[in-house]
Amino acid sequence: MLALTGAGGFVGMALRHRLMREAMAVRLIVRAPLAAEGGREHVFEAGDLTRPDCDFARAVDGAAVVVHLAARTSGTAGGDEAAFRAANVAPTLALAQAAARAGVRRFVFLSSLKAAGERSRPRQPLTPQDAAPEDAYGRSKREAEEGLAGIAARTGLEVVVVRPPLVYGPGVKGNFRLLMGLAGSRLPLPLGAVDNRRSLVHADNLADAIVAAATRPFAGPFALHHIRDEGDLSTPQMIRTLGAALGRRPLLLPVPVGLLRAGGRLLHREAMVERLVGSLASDDSAFRTAFGWQQPVQIGAGLAETARWYRALRHAAAAGSSA
Repeated sequence: MLALTGAGGFVGMALRHRLMREAMAVRLIVRAPLAAEGGREHVFEAGDLTRPDCDFARAVDGAAVVVHLAARTSGTAGGDEAAFRAANVAPTLALAQAAARAGVRRFVFLSSLKAAGERSRPRQPLTPQDAAPEDAYGRSKREAEEGLAGIAARTGLEVVVVRPPLVYGPGVKGNFRLLMGLAGSRLPLPLGAVDNRRSLVHADNLADAIVAAATRPFAGPFALHHIRDEGDLSTPQMIRTLGAALGRRPLLLPVPVGLLRAGGRLLHREAMVERLVGSLASDDSAFRTAFGWQQPVQIGAGLAETARWYRALRHAAAAGSSA
């Protein structure tokens, strides 16, 4: 049996669908009531995982594998250092310690590329050896990684940490949905001179990789890996691909990148501009080799699928507002 936290989230839903295809028995460790989908899912209401009285022992009892997705994310309001540590470090380590005591074989932790850093150099993608987080979220994920390495060394619990970049796919929210809005607009975009590289991972690819990390043998007891879609893209490439699927041909003006960064500083939007013009690429070759993994969804098809979902969503919203 596999025990899963974060089952109601974007990645959690994709993983549940993937596990259904595997016909694997799954215990959903949830904070609030959640409906099971199919007879192989069972719900365990553990309450707030950040509370010291949370019954981690019962939550993992009888499980062979624990997959921990639940977290305070980088887009969460109130993201100070203490809040991220309380949500992302202490519960992770408490859950892993309970798993080790219960005889769980393997613990899979969803970290983030932000634990490695916020930027990569040209032709030098970030590797699992990189660890230079720049914000509270990334630091909390890195601290959890370090704590898990210690637990694996002390107890023999097999721990696999996976660091995904930006996750996309139908149902995505946040910055990626904003990017689709730009790609589908008729506005000229000053991004034609951008020549960066950004790693992405489709939710279905991430789910498939997590299943591989949970079930396939590896040289333990601890491993830390990056996960991504093969084929990093520039921001203009992403916008053109999304725009084509949305029935648009985006107009990209060749504004110098230095001028865009200066405008970001002037408007106090440096982080937003950097996400559009800077590089953040990762190297996942070690994971592909260690687990014999190949992604099921290619990046071009994944972007087109996500854009078609977004277009249908907008059409439905427009139809609802005019009814």
